[in-house]
Amino acid sequence: MDMSRTISGYLHRIGADRPAVPDAVALRDLQARHLRTVPFENLSVHLAEEIVLEEEALVAKVVDRRRGGFCYELNGAFAVLLRELGFRVTLLQARVFTADGGLGIPYDHMTLLVETPAPSGPGDGARRWLADVGFGNHSTRPLAFDERGDQEDPAGTFRVVAGREGDIDVVRDGKPQFRIDQRPRALADFTAGAWYHRTSPDSHFTRSLVCSRNTRDGRITLSGRRLVTTANGERHERELVEDTEILSAYREHFGLDLDEVPHVLTHQRREGLNWTSGTCG
Repeated sequence: MDMSRTISGYLHRIGADRPAVPDAVALRDLQARHLRTVPFENLSVHLAEEIVLEEEALVAKVVDRRRGGFCYELNGAFAVLLRELGFRVTLLQARVFTADGGLGIPYDHMTLLVETPAPSGPGDGARRWLADVGFGNHSTRPLAFDERGDQEDPAGTFRVVAGREGDIDVVRDGKPQFRIDQRPRALADFTAGAWYHRTSPDSHFTRSLVCSRNTRDGRITLSGRRLVTTANGERHERELVEDTEILSAYREHFGLDLDEVPHVLTHQRREGLNWTSGTCG
């Protein structure tokens, strides 16, 4: 892989210029642009497409195929971009809080710990940020990892708080979102979690379709045949009847040129597929 050319293509994909320095301002801009251009989507799960947790494959899906993905893919690819631009990036595993206050499986989610120089100069120590482009409707801006007070964001009020046994909890508007294990991880460590979310009938990713991205004034989501647009706090829903409408919506709103309309893959059909070793999702 020609990394220089690939990174140039990645920056073009999200409409960003190469930053002069890998600082907090650049990180904030890159995350915002990524969230507006690369959709959070689980279509590969239902189109029976292979999802390979390898850096080259993840970047190729975003840059060459102009697709999105879910956390392992989006944050995995974003980590490659950030490292090549000079940021120091660590992969962290997290467990997502359930509606009843419980926790999902280990390696439920991948998030990124990113270090940038302190604003006043390199001698003042680096700052650490939680950067995340793979948690759907989440913070628009990176969260200051070592800040324990409220952090205001267009998506709400966030807090990064101490959890149990050295873990860190991310809270949005008073509701816990996910719990982070601070030990560094490698991309391959997420294989089992990704496999679970691609194949298990208990995973919400296997039970529904989603394709969603930020906009400048809100968010747009296509879930099956339902198109939901939120702009300046106002929510609008529209049911798409014809398959041509759905394909047009994927193309117009998410830049996805699909050959067929995705449908939820039944558990019986999923069990009948021969998943290739080393793939996950």
